[in-house]
Amino acid sequence: MLNNEMTKLLKIKYPIIQAPMAGGVTTSKLVAEVSNSGGLGMIGAGYMTPVQLREQVREIKELTSNPFGVNLFVPNEFQVTENEIQSANQFLNPIRQQLNLHSKEQFEISHFNDVFEKFVEQIKVVMEEKVPICSFTFGIPSEEVIAELKQSNIILMGTATTVTEAVENEKAGMDIVVAQGSEAGGHRGNFINSSQESLIGLMSLIPQVVDNVSIPVVAAGGIMDGRGLIASICLGAMGVQMGTAFLTCMESGAQKVYKEAILNANEDQTVFTRSFSGKWARGIKNKFILEMQKHEPLLPDYPVQNTLTQDIRKTSAAQNNQDFISLWSGQSPRLAKSQTVESLIKNIITEAKKLSSMEAR
Repeated sequence: MLNNEMTKLLKIKYPIIQAPMAGGVTTSKLVAEVSNSGGLGMIGAGYMTPVQLREQVREIKELTSNPFGVNLFVPNEFQVTENEIQSANQFLNPIRQQLNLHSKEQFEISHFNDVFEKFVEQIKVVMEEKVPICSFTFGIPSEEVIAELKQSNIILMGTATTVTEAVENEKAGMDIVVAQGSEAGGHRGNFINSSQESLIGLMSLIPQVVDNVSIPVVAAGGIMDGRGLIASICLGAMGVQMGTAFLTCMESGAQKVYKEAILNANEDQTVFTRSFSGKWARGIKNKFILEMQKHEPLLPDYPVQNTLTQDIRKTSAAQNNQDFISLWSGQSPRLAKSQTVESLIKNIITEAKKLSSMEAR
């Protein structure tokens, strides 16, 4: 049950993928430990420069000889006006004042061409460094990019929040598709319908995706233990991708204040917000989300809003203040534990084996 087409394809012992959490959570130690413990470690490279990505890939190769992967954000066209930036800053400046930050009017906003150029360079790094697995969020790369990666024998994984998106991933040539249920923490991976129309719960999503694609399906969203793994497999998935469970591990790069927020949260404290980045994401409700809620419809899209809130998030984190940082979390924070990666994976597999032997009886 725990060895299947997907584990063979990825050359991993257990059908467990550590979700690629961008923004410093996926340290080299975390990624390598997951791979060393029989799962698949993933670098969340969305915000990294190509140079930073290359450095981390080389660092991980020193720590593990097992396969690991890189996750990239597929760039989407975006427009922003000076007025939008000014009005967003008007909403953000009172928060800056609470943190003793100077009100900001001038920001270095990236243009789409810069974002796209960075993506092309990141792809080059993945190929040059011979990273065996590459996954994508927020869309599907171009035919040319997919063909290049395939020529380099890189296994490709896409993200889908609906059956339609999963079908598109398969058509485009993805080898595996991650079905992201609405329970998942962090950003929504939707790219066809709006975020609101793509909030299908994982238990409904998995069997419908499995019935409509022939590539292996990985379940993501609120899975924290062996029960979640076995339930996903029973519904037709070949493995799971877990974020929050790894985020509170010792090896994760999440700030102490962030880990503590998850370890002390309940299931009814996570909400969707686009206040931090301009893209809908699930996280633990805090002061920033509550203060920005009424302005959400007027905020610029990702990645503009993400740039505008950067100084607030950095300062709040430096002050160990959880009021103004993005506390991304899935819907099962009560199941989160402070433990090593090794013990997390060991516990998941022990529990899963116990459950499947009970089922076999």
